[in-house]
Amino acid sequence: MNIVHREDQQLREHTLLSADAAKSDESEGRARSGEPDFLRTEFQRDRDKILHCKSFRRLSHKTQVFLAAEGDHFRTRLTHTLEVAQIARTIARALGLNEDLAEAISLGHDLGHTPFGHTGEAALAGCLARHRGIDVASAQVAAQYRHNEQSLRVVERIENGGAGLNLTFEVRDGILNHTGDLQAETCEGRIVGTADRIAYVNHDIDDAIRGRIITEHDIPRRYTEVLGNSVKERLNIMVHDIIMNSLDRPEIVMSQDVLDTMVSLRQWMFENVYKNPAAKAEEGKAQQLIVRLYEYYMEHVDRLPEEYFIMIEKNHETRERVVCDYIAGMSDRFAIDLFEELFVPKAWKG
Repeated sequence: MNIVHREDQQLREHTLLSADAAKSDESEGRARSGEPDFLRTEFQRDRDKILHCKSFRRLSHKTQVFLAAEGDHFRTRLTHTLEVAQIARTIARALGLNEDLAEAISLGHDLGHTPFGHTGEAALAGCLARHRGIDVASAQVAAQYRHNEQSLRVVERIENGGAGLNLTFEVRDGILNHTGDLQAETCEGRIVGTADRIAYVNHDIDDAIRGRIITEHDIPRRYTEVLGNSVKERLNIMVHDIIMNSLDRPEIVMSQDVLDTMVSLRQWMFENVYKNPAAKAEEGKAQQLIVRLYEYYMEHVDRLPEEYFIMIEKNHETRERVVCDYIAGMSDRFAIDLFEELFVPKAWKG
């Protein structure tokens, strides 16, 4: 066996990858420069930094669809992240793009998600709005907390004692621009945005079936005729469609029929799963839990963990921003346990 050095891998990138692929030795760099690794490329280093950080580990106990789900087989934010990475790597590899960059962005894209999923995100946005004097009925409220912006904040300002992970520009750009109508600078970043949608539409259907919210037969035929009748079929059709329609193009695209059907299926999921009373039954309690924790730490900022308190004292971050950071980083179970510790009276033992 021979050692494959970083330079060897960089040469492979230039030899084997598409002209549209991001090359690790052509990266726009990091905020703080340092010595390169003799084995790993810059994007491989970023992947490893994310994989080993605390925020990544906490994803294993954060909600995907069902709040604080205790069944063995429901997705968590971590399993969602791994599924996004697998889909993104498959597409990147097939199109001759940089698989390492796609994987690094995928692993970091949801680090900013709150406990209890989008319910927690909405609660924290409301908390920030109130403390900033913004009318809670205003359209500005949602802009106070966006998980993609928080994911970037995690890797730039929170991890590593406030120093951040010092990731390359390409990974940070992909993390920030993976959602909505945003567009990453690289093809690899744009792959992750599409892989994210493919992953959550398909595994949210799977979880909803497992949770007896819907059955496979409930999905209208206008969707199954285009996308297939099972998770496996839908994943294969969507992934293959992207690959075939992106060939010889400097962009990542689906055919219009598959794209329109996926978007329509997602809307059907909102109406029949995400807003279903069975799936939303505990959301009000989760929101109140987040609000109570936020108000408590705003009044008792000295009780924040030291690494967060330092962000206020030494880094001159605002109190509401750091309290938000602390709560956003919690897992579902930790938030519930902390709430019980702070607000639920304990039985007296004489």
